[in-house]
Amino acid sequence: MRKLSIVILSLVFVPQSVFAISASDALRVRDDEVVTRGDFIRAAVQVLNLENLEVDQRKDLPYRRVASGYEPFIRVAHKKNALEAFGYDLLLGQGISRGDALRVVVNLTGLDTASPAAFSDVRIGTPEERAVRVAIARSWMEPLRENLFGVRRKLTGREALILLRKAAGEEEVQSSDFQTNAPTIKFNLETNKRLMNLPKTQILEAIWSAIEREFLYTDDIDTDEAAWKAAEGLVESLGDKYTTFMRPVRAKQFQSQINGELTGIGAQVEHVDNVLTVVSPIVGSPAEAAGLEPGDQILKVNGEDLAGLSFLEAVEHVRGPKGSTAKLTINRDGVVFDVDVMRDIIKVPEATISWQGDVLVVKISQFGRITDTELRANVQSSISGHTPKGFVLDLRKNPGGLLDAADTVISMFVPKNTAFVEVRRRKEKSFDYTTKEQIIADSIPVAVLIDEGSASASEIVAGALQDLDRATVIGAKSFGKGTVQQVMQFTDQSSLKMTIAEWYTPSGKKINGVGVYPDIGIGEVDNRDAPLLKALEILR
Repeated sequence: MRKLSIVILSLVFVPQSVFAISASDALRVRDDEVVTRGDFIRAAVQVLNLENLEVDQRKDLPYRRVASGYEPFIRVAHKKNALEAFGYDLLLGQGISRGDALRVVVNLTGLDTASPAAFSDVRIGTPEERAVRVAIARSWMEPLRENLFGVRRKLTGREALILLRKAAGEEEVQSSDFQTNAPTIKFNLETNKRLMNLPKTQILEAIWSAIEREFLYTDDIDTDEAAWKAAEGLVESLGDKYTTFMRPVRAKQFQSQINGELTGIGAQVEHVDNVLTVVSPIVGSPAEAAGLEPGDQILKVNGEDLAGLSFLEAVEHVRGPKGSTAKLTINRDGVVFDVDVMRDIIKVPEATISWQGDVLVVKISQFGRITDTELRANVQSSISGHTPKGFVLDLRKNPGGLLDAADTVISMFVPKNTAFVEVRRRKEKSFDYTTKEQIIADSIPVAVLIDEGSASASEIVAGALQDLDRATVIGAKSFGKGTVQQVMQFTDQSSLKMTIAEWYTPSGKKINGVGVYPDIGIGEVDNRDAPLLKALEILR
């Protein structure tokens, strides 16, 4: 056994001021560390004393979700047309290139010059060339070689600090201004030495060494992209569609989904036989309005074939800015057709509660944070002073979510400490038990509605209540997603979502690839909600 020491760089928060702050205060980064787009934009706005520029705080920004910590600075940069190099998806967690950093600063300052700047990697007459001209004329940044500026090389902390200080007219940069020893927090993980040996480590290191020494197009070397591609390739080699490496932007989107907010068309999708497949459209989403159904295969987006793309690459083609249209080519049971879907920001209403006479109906769209923290109290409020004759739990088109949320739902119907799912890991089996007190009495009958779009946590709930003889399951066989994923977040905000176990119903029924079979199989009849009507008939 040996100890793996993991180092996390601490964050330094700089208070805003009505006066310009120094570059070294605005940008706390080591001299050899790549600077992210978000940190550079924020520092540039602060150093150039543009924080108090009048902007419309109510107007929606035309970019994919921007973290609140960056938003004031993004608004200023947007007003000064300083973000033209980035497009709709700013990718604020990604390293910024030397050329893009210069474009940001030049647009923020409004400077220009007629001095020529001829380099093999800079096209004449482009905004990038203007930025390089200014940088050369004002000695903001040195080219890599006589005929190569290095506009696509990632910006380091030392280069960023020099650029910002010179652009702001600060005094000469001192070596003491660089953080060569940033504060750190360390923790140790005990690990088996055999498991620490990355396959082909020597070959990988030799390849990277050769690239750094001999690769001709040095300005095309993107260290972040190389690392992320390596991580993605390593994870993809496992062949598990549910195990994925997520770059920072995708990781934030995943957390947004769990927290109840989605961007795009509003459909839960998976790779099934390497084809992007709809598991379930989100209730009230553009995907549902356009008529997408569970099992629909998305073959093309705006005429571009998705065949051969990774799962995340295919998903990114479907996503896009609010208000734009995605023309999807769909294969539904062998019939191929096109459908237009207007992209939007989707707020997921995780649970709705209503009464059908004396029967309480709770529809859950996904098992996210809202279900985990709010559903129980809302149900208790609904039944206060009005005991239901029956309870319908509608999990149709519910793609799943958090195991804790599933626990919260099951706990409403069975005693605390009831085993509700068996988890089978590599080396052990265990049961998870309900953690909250029962609030729906055993005397109140329960019906659970499922269909082909019910997956993951939905199947845990339906399978558990069926096994425990606590509910009658009605509808169609569920999706059959019975694996458990764990999310590990890294210091650059990227994440690894990895399959660590399979789960089974309390009686040991396998769900992965099988699904939950209803006690009463029934579908929609003549546009009437036959499953719900059947549930109401049984409960009354």
